[in-house]
Amino acid sequence: MGKRGTDPDPVHPSRFSFLVVGIVVALSFDLVADASATESSKKPNVLFIAIDDLNDWVGFLDGHLDAVTPHMDALAKRSCNFTNAHCDVPVCSPSRVSVMSGVTATKHGSYELGPKYEQLPALKNVPTMQRYFKDNGYYTLAGGKILHHGFSGRLSGDVDRSLGRNRSPRPLKPLNRPANWSRAWDWGKYPENDSEMADHQLAKNAAKALHEDFEKPFFMSVGFFRPHVPLYVPPKWFDLYDANAFMLPTNPKSDLDDLPENFLGINDYAAAPTHAEVVKHKKQRSLTHAYLASISFVDHCVGIIMEALKSSPHADNTLIVLWSDHGFHLGEKQHWAKRTLWEESTRVPLLFAGPGIAAGTSCAEAASLIDIYPTLVDLCNLPKNSHLDGISLVPQLRDPGTPREHPAITSSYAGNHSIRNRDWRLVVYEDGAEELYDHRNDPDEFHNLADQSEYKVIRDELARWVPQESAPEFKAKSERAREGGRKQPKPL
Repeated sequence: MGKRGTDPDPVHPSRFSFLVVGIVVALSFDLVADASATESSKKPNVLFIAIDDLNDWVGFLDGHLDAVTPHMDALAKRSCNFTNAHCDVPVCSPSRVSVMSGVTATKHGSYELGPKYEQLPALKNVPTMQRYFKDNGYYTLAGGKILHHGFSGRLSGDVDRSLGRNRSPRPLKPLNRPANWSRAWDWGKYPENDSEMADHQLAKNAAKALHEDFEKPFFMSVGFFRPHVPLYVPPKWFDLYDANAFMLPTNPKSDLDDLPENFLGINDYAAAPTHAEVVKHKKQRSLTHAYLASISFVDHCVGIIMEALKSSPHADNTLIVLWSDHGFHLGEKQHWAKRTLWEESTRVPLLFAGPGIAAGTSCAEAASLIDIYPTLVDLCNLPKNSHLDGISLVPQLRDPGTPREHPAITSSYAGNHSIRNRDWRLVVYEDGAEELYDHRNDPDEFHNLADQSEYKVIRDELARWVPQESAPEFKAKSERAREGGRKQPKPL
């Protein structure tokens, strides 16, 4: 009877099974590891939301306690909220040029509405943010107001696909503006339905696009027009507010007593009504009501996009940045609209949310809108762009307590600058006049401390950041270059 196992090293069936299982497990681990590596190397999408003329009247910034902004507030709860963010220029077009180029106005020379991005010699070789992401593997979509003049001329190829740039309807006759006011400065309950509004249509288009599959990571730019004037929105947004109950900005007549004589000089060319005109026609409450209603309407539009993203296949791999191009006065310092170097004009909402960003955090360090470009480059692991003047906010996104040495600098025409750090603002004018405010004790900037010797050390520390050179204003179709600009009357 022969012996079993004449093979000198027989493989027992149990040993064979174990070997097969081991190989399968090992392969499985390899596949998982490969998948993880692929996933970790996958670049995040970017949802880039711009809001026109939105100041700090949103719940998450406490700028106006009556403001109804539930959707942006919800986004803030899952964001890092930069509570001390400021624009580069307090005017729509140049601010957007600065954001999209990452270059300061003191270099590109646009301070007004006229010049287009592609007209500015300083930006000849500077790619827009959209172009840079496109050149680095992103599919770019854009709709609404991103650049003031759109992506035209040599910029027309920066965006792969348009989401539309419709115009909202206007009533045939003015609803509330006095006869001698600019056509832009009208407001009221119009049209009847949200669906007639360009911003609502844009939100729907963006929401639909978010449910598509893309072969590449996407960079989607969505630019809302409200609360820019004219302040027309459907009635239901006005009805959110009791017209006689919401607060008006604190505006003591003595506020202007300690300002330099020329403080209104940089505002001489604004199309907005003067505060004296608003008071004369008794329009402050009505205008403020329309601004609040417009904010709540655009908040609703933001909500449409956020809900779409939440239910989309891109929910877990999309960075969100929400910002406004500059602030807006509604009578503070007896001024309306923008263009000033005070808090109401320069301070803006700025939120970052998405993978790798701690939810519900806030940062009080000074930030500038020109920091958005380098921040997104860093977050998306793109090659460094040597043209950028801004400084990445990634250290603050990782730890909101990380200090920033560089203040936020805002310029209004060549030679006029605001230097804003965590606690202080210094305003310097072209003729040497100055303002200094302590935001720890005077957040409304009522008390100009520039002439008080005990604050000289602080003033000098801030003054070292004043740009030593400012590019002259590029005058192509510049609003300021037009004849007929009217002077502001003396303050009330």
